[in-house]
Amino acid sequence: MATNAQPEKLTAVQHDLPTPEPESPFRSRKPYRFSTLCATVENPDMKDQYGSSSVPIYQTSTFKGVAGEYDYSRSGNPTRSHLEHHIAKISSAAHAFAVSSGMAALDVILRLLKPGDEVIAGDDLYGGTNRLLGYIKTHVGVTVHHVDTTDPASLHPYINPDKTAMVLLESPTNPLLKIADLATISKDVKERAPNAVIVVDNTMMSPYLQRPLEHGADIVYDSATKYLSGHHDLMSGVVTCNRDDLAKQIAFTINAVGNALTPIDSFLLLRGIKTLAIRMDRQQTTAHIVADYLHSLGFRTHYPGLPGHPGKDIHARIADGNGAVLSFETGSKTLSEKIVAGTRLWGISVSFGCVNSLISMPCVMSHASIDAATRAARGLPEDLIRLCVGIEDPHDLLDDLERSLLGAGAIEFDEVQNKYVRVVDPEGTDAISRAVQKLAVGKELGYDAGEWVVSAPGKVILFGEHAVVHGVTAIAASVDLRCYGLTSPRNDHRLSVHFHDIDNFYLEWNIDSLPWDAVTPVPAGEEHPADLDQRLIDALLQGPLSQISDAQKSARVASLAFLYLYMILSKSEERPSFNFSARATLPVGAGLGSSASFSACAATAILLLHGRISIPKLPVPTDPATGHIHVSHQGRRALPSPIAEEVNRWAFVSEKILHGNPSGVDNSVAVYGGALAYTRPGFTRKSGMEAIQGFKSLKFLLTNSKVPRDTKKLVAGVGEKKTNEPELVNSILDTIQSISDEAKRALADPELPRESLLQALSVLIVENHGHLVTLGVSHPSLEAIRTRTAEPYGLSTKLTGAGGGGCAVTLIPDDFKPEHLQNLVDDLIRENYEPYITSVGGSGLGILSPYPEHRNRGAASATHEHTQAEGQVTPPETPAPEYQIQLGDKAKALRVPFETTSFEGLTEWASGLGKWLYV
Repeated sequence: MATNAQPEKLTAVQHDLPTPEPESPFRSRKPYRFSTLCATVENPDMKDQYGSSSVPIYQTSTFKGVAGEYDYSRSGNPTRSHLEHHIAKISSAAHAFAVSSGMAALDVILRLLKPGDEVIAGDDLYGGTNRLLGYIKTHVGVTVHHVDTTDPASLHPYINPDKTAMVLLESPTNPLLKIADLATISKDVKERAPNAVIVVDNTMMSPYLQRPLEHGADIVYDSATKYLSGHHDLMSGVVTCNRDDLAKQIAFTINAVGNALTPIDSFLLLRGIKTLAIRMDRQQTTAHIVADYLHSLGFRTHYPGLPGHPGKDIHARIADGNGAVLSFETGSKTLSEKIVAGTRLWGISVSFGCVNSLISMPCVMSHASIDAATRAARGLPEDLIRLCVGIEDPHDLLDDLERSLLGAGAIEFDEVQNKYVRVVDPEGTDAISRAVQKLAVGKELGYDAGEWVVSAPGKVILFGEHAVVHGVTAIAASVDLRCYGLTSPRNDHRLSVHFHDIDNFYLEWNIDSLPWDAVTPVPAGEEHPADLDQRLIDALLQGPLSQISDAQKSARVASLAFLYLYMILSKSEERPSFNFSARATLPVGAGLGSSASFSACAATAILLLHGRISIPKLPVPTDPATGHIHVSHQGRRALPSPIAEEVNRWAFVSEKILHGNPSGVDNSVAVYGGALAYTRPGFTRKSGMEAIQGFKSLKFLLTNSKVPRDTKKLVAGVGEKKTNEPELVNSILDTIQSISDEAKRALADPELPRESLLQALSVLIVENHGHLVTLGVSHPSLEAIRTRTAEPYGLSTKLTGAGGGGCAVTLIPDDFKPEHLQNLVDDLIRENYEPYITSVGGSGLGILSPYPEHRNRGAASATHEHTQAEGQVTPPETPAPEYQIQLGDKAKALRVPFETTSFEGLTEWASGLGKWLYV
C-alpha cells in the first residue's frame, strides 16, 4: 500500500577551507562544511580571557600601554580583527578588511590606481560603481573602458601590457544577471598584462556561493550590507585578497582615511555571518521558484538557474548556486510601475540581500544615476523589475506577486488552459483578437483535456544483482519514493516539458514544427514493433532537439522519449497541446529506477491525452440513500489490468530510448508495484518475470552514496573475472541463486511469522552482499555505509543495483526504535550521504481520479485558498469579489502548487489532492 512517509534528504557542499588541527595523530579531522565555518567564530590567536561564546564589543577608541597590539581603533580593534579573520576564513583569503560600506571598499581599491592607468569594467554595473568610476575618470585621469564581460574576447582589444592596471568585474551582474567567466578572463588578462589587478564585486553571490579568489581574482569585495549581514541593520563593506603587497597597500589606505568598520557594526556583522548559509539556502530556493513561475508565464526573466540562460554553464562551473536576485521585463514601463506599486510583501526599496523580499525598478532607483542614453546603449531596459528574494514562505511571496500582476493587468486567467497566462498587450489594443481566440477554443472540453496527475514508484533490487546478467534470478520490488507527472492543457498549439530534477529543464515546441513526415503511428490496439523507429529518432535529434547541448544529455534523452511517444501514439486529427511537468522524490541516477518511473508517468499521461486508455466510470449507487461503498483493497487493483498492461508496454518503449536494451524489470515494477522475480532469457533456468504474490511491505533505509558508477564497466569486470576464475565465479552465482530462491519463498509464504521473515531476510542480505564484494562490484562508500549501519545499530545492509557507488539498502525491523533510526540518519548525513526512510513493496502506477467528487479542493488550490489552522485564517484579508469571480471554478489549477511545493512536502501534497487509483 502506498504510504505518506516523507523521504529525508540533506545535501551539503564541502569546501577545502581551513579547519582546526587534528585532536590526535590517529584520527584527523575532516574539512568543515561552509555552514559550520560560518557559525564557528574562532581565532586561535585571540582567545577571550573569559571564554565568551560571542565575540565582545570593544567599544573603545583608544587602548592603554605602549607598543601593544592595539592603540587606536581607527588602526585596529579586537572586535574588527575577529571579524576580518572570520571573513578571510570563509573567503579562501589570506587577508580581509572591513570598512564602512561597499562603496568605501571600492574606494579603497580604486586608490591603487594612478593618473594614466586604464581600467576595463563591465557594461552592466551597480549604479554606485558606475558613479565612482566616472569620478576617477574625470578627476584622477584614469581611462575607463566599459565592455561586455560575458565574452572574454571582448576585453582583448583593450588590454594594454603597460597601461591596463585593473579589470573590474561583476558576476552575476546587477541587474541583468549576466555571467562573466572569471577564470578565463583572469587567465587572459594575466597573460597579456601581468601587472593588472583583477577585482571582482562578489556582493550578489557572497562567499557562500562564489569565491572569486579561487578563480584567479586578485581582490574581491562585497557590500556586507547585503547577504553577509542579511538584516539591513548596518552598513559595511569587506575586501579580501591573497597577495601580501596588495594587502599592505589596502591596510595603509584604510588606516590613513579612517573608514574602518566600527566595533558595534563589526559585532553585528559577525552575528549576521553566522546564519549566512541557512539564509541563502532558503532565499535561493525560493528565487528558483519565483524565476520558474515568471518564466512559465512568458516574461523575459533573467536568472542563471533558468534553462537557456546564456551563462548558465559557466556560472555552474564557478559558483555553488544561483543566488536570490532575479529580474524580469514586462514590455511596458507603465505596467512595471503598476506591478511594483501593487505588491505588499515585496517591499519597494533599493539594495538586496535582506531577510525581507524587495522589489524595485533599477532604472528609476539604484541605476538612476546612469543617464538614460547610457542605459539604452548598454541594453538596460527601462521596464526592468528586480526582485530580491527573502526568507518568507514562497507560497505567500508567489501569491502576493501574482495578485500584483493580476491587478496591473499583466496576466489573466485562461479558462481553457486552466491557469494564468501573460497578457501580451496589456494596454488593450489586441483585446478583440484575444476574445476571438477564446471563442474559437473555448468549447466545452471533456476531462481528457484537463489536468492529469500521475505517479509511479522507483525500484530496488533486493537480491541477485549482477548475477542476473549470468542467468541468476533477481528479486526486485517497488520503493515508495515516486516520480510524479502533471499535464496542464495549453491553447497555443504548443507542447512543453518541465523536468525539475534534470537541472530544472524547460523547453517547448510548436506542434506543427515537429517532424510528422518521419513518423509511422502505431494504431490503437496494436503493439510497438520490436525495434525503435530510427528514422523518427534521427528526425527528432536533428530537428526539435538539436538545440539541446551535450551538457544537457539527460534532458535531451528524456525529451526524446517524451516526443517519440507523443508522436507515435497520436492521431493525425488530434494533437493535444499541453505541458508535462515531472518531479520526483527519488534520487535521480542512484540506481533506484528513476528513469523507469519517469517512463511510466510520461507514457500514462500521453496515453490518457491521446485517448488510448480511459479511467473506468464511477459505479452507479445501488442504494440512493447510502450511495456506493468503495472498498479500496489498500489501493491495489483499482486500475484494471488492461490499463496497466498498455502503460507497461509503452513505458518499456520509453526505457528502450533511455537505456538501449532494458530487461523490462524496472518499468514492470514501476507499473505493477509489489515485487517480482526475474530470470534473464537465454539460460537453462526458466526465464521471464513472475510476480511474488502476497509480498509484505517492508521498511527500508535507502542511502544514496552520491558516488557515480559505470555500470558497463562493472558488468564487464564480473564477466572478465568469470573468464579468468570460472570455478570461483560459478560457485558464487549458484550460491546467489539459492539466496534468491530462499528469499522468494520467504516473501511469498503467508504463514511465515513476520519476525521470522525479517530475521531470514537480514541473514540473506548479509550473505548476498558478501558474494557481491567477492565479485568486485562494491565500493568503499558502500562499505562505509554498511559499517555505519552495523555498528552500533546491528542492521543488515547491502548494495543495490550495479554497485560501484549508487545506493545501499538497509532492512529496518519493526521494533527498531525511532530515536535510533533518527540517530542513524543523522550519522549518515554527517558523512555526506543522502538517507531516505521509505517502504518497499507498495503500490504501482497511480492516477488521480478525474471525477469531481474524488477531488479535494483545499490541496488543489493551495496558492489561492484560505487555510484554517488553530482558529486563525491566513492570509488575513478576504480576496476581492472580482478576484473570486475571475478565478471561478478554475481556482483548482494544479500547476503552480505542483511546481512550487517543497521536495519534502510533495508526497503529502499529492496524497491530499483526492482519491488516487492504483494498480
